[in-house]
Amino acid sequence: MKKLLKSFETAMMAVAFAEEGEFETARQLMNEDRPRKTDRPSDYQRPTDRKVLRAE
Repeated sequence: MKKLLKSFETAMMAVAFAEEGEFETARQLMNEDRPRKTDRPSDYQRPTDRKVLRAE
């Protein structure tokens, strides 16, 4: 519930900045809340010699 309220508060702050013409500040506020997709480097590759479990 706290996360939802925090997201709403951030969105309303971004709206207020956008209404006043501070579009870049509004964009920065909205991008802060987005979680990063991954922390792995972009050139990461899974190991090919992983063990595979199979049900028989």
